[in-house]
Parts: sequence; C-alpha cells; structure tokens
Amino acid sequence: MAVKRLHPGARMSQAVIHNDTVYLAGQVGEPSSDITAQSREALAEVDRLLAEAGSDKSKTLKVIVWLANMDDFAAMNAVYDAWIDPENPPVRACGEAKLATPDYLVEFIVTAAL
Repeated sequence: MAVKRLHPGARMSQAVIHNDTVYLAGQVGEPSSDITAQSREALAEVDRLLAEAGSDKSKTLKVIVWLANMDDFAAMNAVYDAWIDPENPPVRACGEAKLATPDYLVEFIVTAAL
C-alpha cells in the first residue's frame, strides 16, 4: 500500500497512513487553556484525525503523552480515562518534557490501526 499523508505541511503531516496503520503527529490543545481543557481539545483532535483516516479510538494501538509538568498527571488522566475506550486500551507511555512553547501543557502522540 502506498503512503497517504493527511494535511501535509512544510515540516510535517498531521497523519500518515501506511498499510493498515495510522500515525498521528503530536496533538495539542489551545495554548491559553488549562491542562484539563488542553487535554480535551487535543484528544478531540485525535478523534477528528482518526475519523478522517478511517479509524477511531477503539483501534488505538499506542499513546505517548508528554506533560510539561508531571504535577498535571492526575488532571490529564481524568480526561484521558474518560476518553479512552475501556474495552480496547492501548499501550501507553507518559513522561515530562519541554514542549514547543511554555504555553503547551500536554501533547498526545497516537498510533492506531485502520
């Protein structure tokens, strides 16, 4: 199967589909929002991109979560736990990292099956 790119830009695509796998770029929320809102916004973008690719969160294989501050772990998890399909939980990693700007508090990187 050929590689299909969704919303390609000069630096990256928002999603890449290869064979039966969808790879999403890191998704973030509005930089002026708090951790709860940014988590909701970013995961809504994940849902939108997965749907555009022909997939959904029940087919999520892996989620990598980057938090600007691990003190936000519980608040992010409250949103994540409400979002994730409990019948089909993916593998997940979560760590602390400096994100693109200090206004970003969380970033989700998702890989899913078609």
